[in-house]
Amino acid sequence: MNLAAIPSPTTSVWHVLGLPIRAYAICIVLGIVAAVLVMEARLRRRGVAPWASLDLAVWAVPCGIVGARIYHVITSPGDYFGAGGDPVRAFFIWEGGLGIWGAVAGGALGAWLAARQMGLPLTVFADALAPGLPLAQAIGRFGNWFNNELYGRPTTLPWGLRVHDMDRSNPGHATVIDGQPVDLPGLYHPTFLYEALWDVGVAGVVWALDRRFRFGRGRAFALYVMAYTLGRCWIEMLRTDQATHFFGIRLNVFTSIIVFLAALAYFLLVRGPRQYVVPVGAGTAPDGPGTEASGTAEASGADAGEPGGGKPGGERSRAYRVVGEEEFRAYQESGALPSAVADGGAGAGDTDPGDVGAGDAAAGDAGAGPNETAGSAARSADER
Repeated sequence: MNLAAIPSPTTSVWHVLGLPIRAYAICIVLGIVAAVLVMEARLRRRGVAPWASLDLAVWAVPCGIVGARIYHVITSPGDYFGAGGDPVRAFFIWEGGLGIWGAVAGGALGAWLAARQMGLPLTVFADALAPGLPLAQAIGRFGNWFNNELYGRPTTLPWGLRVHDMDRSNPGHATVIDGQPVDLPGLYHPTFLYEALWDVGVAGVVWALDRRFRFGRGRAFALYVMAYTLGRCWIEMLRTDQATHFFGIRLNVFTSIIVFLAALAYFLLVRGPRQYVVPVGAGTAPDGPGTEASGTAEASGADAGEPGGGKPGGERSRAYRVVGEEEFRAYQESGALPSAVADGGAGAGDTDPGDVGAGDAAAGDAGAGPNETAGSAARSADER
């Protein structure tokens, strides 16, 4: 008997007041919360209004869950449409089965829709999310542990995983004989734990390298994709659960390789400094002693007391423009942009107008919206 073996839970669902509380769902929700909090902190440091991450999550999370489930069903059709399969179970997401690449694709679609509504570049969101997403994945993997699923092939390693035979007539509970849960014979690679640890490492690597090199234009997110897919390749090859194979290799291995190469190409080809944003309507800094601040906000008749006046900490803007770090720091200090930038000169971080979204196209007449600017809260030690 191996006393060092990792145990598995015998129960993955509890009933409270007649309602099922599922461990898998709890892990997914906790992962989403972790990712949103990380993204929120990083967005504020880039000048985005407080809690804009929630506006994004309202779109990205549902789209990501739908995309993840569609990808899982397409790549594992036998569970639902094969012999003995039940198509209705394709809707039972609490039983597990969410494909990360479907989640990324669906979440990206939702994020793009939200970014257009908020007048922000999608790449600002993506780079802010880059360290948070692998943390969410790490937490979510413990849902597979509760479900006694997605383990690897048999192993004699001391950290092997004990897996229970789950009772199909009583979902969410292990089969019990004579008061004892029934184990599958032997020990198995704890692939859920391998991936969780790898994901935490990916989050740390992305955060550290982004802090050092100040990636922009989606390159931090591309770095996350590359790091994650490297781990997913070798972990996927340890798994023994049912999956689609090509040439004897699991489909997700091919998917990981293709996605890695695409992310690598993006990382190498796309260049540009870290992107910061200020509200459309931010005024210009004074040109000299006694000179009043001027700019878009003044031209439109806005002042610090009106929505959209361009002052840090004021009302939330419904459109942003991308600026460089120097201009953003100046805006933090004075509440106004250097005149060359506010008058249309390119800052170090400026991008093409099409990168900013629908709101930036209305820069001349954009007023107030329901969002607050991040203002002085945008400072952070890891940005210095």
